[in-house]
Amino acid sequence: MNDSRTVGRPRGSSRAMLEEAAAELFLEQTYAKTTIGDIARRAGVSRNTFFNYFSAKSDLLWVDVDAGLAALPGALADCDRSAGVTGAVRQALLRVAAGFGPGRVPWSVTQYELMNTASELEASALARFLVQVGLVGEYVGARPGHSADTDPVGRAFSSAVVAAAAAAATEWAGAGVARGDLTAYVDAAITPVCAGFAPGLDHG
Repeated sequence: MNDSRTVGRPRGSSRAMLEEAAAELFLEQTYAKTTIGDIARRAGVSRNTFFNYFSAKSDLLWVDVDAGLAALPGALADCDRSAGVTGAVRQALLRVAAGFGPGRVPWSVTQYELMNTASELEASALARFLVQVGLVGEYVGARPGHSADTDPVGRAFSSAVVAAAAAAATEWAGAGVARGDLTAYVDAAITPVCAGFAPGLDHG
């Protein structure tokens, strides 16, 4: 093994090195056969350092997605409230989607067959989906005339619009090199959902 892989690295580069090491190892020996210890050794850091950045091995499959989704709270807070509830949520989701260009497809998705990560991606996707549903639901519930606790239409909309965006992202990731930007895919998927829920939500 190259000596540069075994010595300690500056703390500022540790996260990036862990991500790189994981991608290499998942390709070489699949996700299931790679341990956290393997990743830490390849990156030249300790197991403790690994847990400074990631709570589980599966988090490494989502680094690019998590970074993009981190923009959702800010996008919801900044959206134009005069657009109505569904219009505002649409604006926010499109803003998040705009952060994913055609060259920013997560490697865990494009290489999932070689890495054998399909089942783990499915299992770990649910928690992230529910977080985004919760964020949209909190936004809808905070709008005038709505309540996060007593508004079943708002909760249904939150689940449906996030599910539509997730389905669009899946289609985009699998579309190949000519996929273009994610925004067009998300817009096509969520616009009918927003239109369907608008009569019951866009008031107040």
